[in-house]
Amino acid sequence: SGLKAGEDFAMAYSPEREDPGNPDFETSTIPKVVGADSEAERQIAKALYDIIVQTVLVSNTKTAEATKLVENIYRWVNIAMVNELKIIFDHMDIDVWEVIDAAKTKPFGFQAFYPGPGVGGHCIRIDPFYLSWKAKEFGSSTRFINLAGEINTRMPKHVVRRLLEELSTRCKKALNGANVLLCGLAYKADIDDMRESPSLELINILKEYGANVDFHDPYIPVVPQTREHPEFAGMKSVEISPENLKSYDAVLIATKHSNVDYRALCENVELVVDTRNATDELFEEFGTKIVKV
Repeated sequence: SGLKAGEDFAMAYSPEREDPGNPDFETSTIPKVVGADSEAERQIAKALYDIIVQTVLVSNTKTAEATKLVENIYRWVNIAMVNELKIIFDHMDIDVWEVIDAAKTKPFGFQAFYPGPGVGGHCIRIDPFYLSWKAKEFGSSTRFINLAGEINTRMPKHVVRRLLEELSTRCKKALNGANVLLCGLAYKADIDDMRESPSLELINILKEYGANVDFHDPYIPVVPQTREHPEFAGMKSVEISPENLKSYDAVLIATKHSNVDYRALCENVELVVDTRNATDELFEEFGTKIVKV
């Protein structure tokens, strides 16, 4: 059209900032980062956003986007760190969950991050690699981000390998032909968002090993079409009942939903592989069945 930003119309940018499933925050209570390339445009955007939320002004649109990247990469790197520590401490017979719970009592200089079977969600799973790609245009490398990526993306294979080992040593069964129930398809607790969920990769790897895989997720009754695994579309969540559970050789807990009957899992399945510490309160009673991975 020939119109120019800052002259003929105002343009500003505000990156997304949310935490799905977190009951302590909503749109109106999360400060909004706003960037624009001139003072006038910043003030116009501020006037709009101030109606509903507290604004945090930055000098331009690139800074606003960089803020978003830093927030997600911060989590990406720290999750990689605890995922690596989980593997190391497992060899040392140390409970990483207990370690983190103790460490977070320090009132300064520490923020708790927790391990899992991988990293999901559109932002954290994608943004770090976007910056790595963009950095190459400027002749820069992002070794720290890439290393975190190697650790996080290999976690599903690590989890399945541990399941295979425990199924063999504890149950004297092979993963090939075993009936496995994956508990939790969403990428985090108590939401129905499965974008980039590591659970999809877990199902894929389990099937490659020849396992028969079902899933249970109270928030996702049917698997929708996904970009990376369209072949799983239409899979339906199975009901957790003693009758159903007794048909499985192992349960793999990938998401810690608060409305799942974990006691029923422990009571009716011979092996429970827990990647989220969902069975912590049941460990003393069912420790012979539970493996924290």
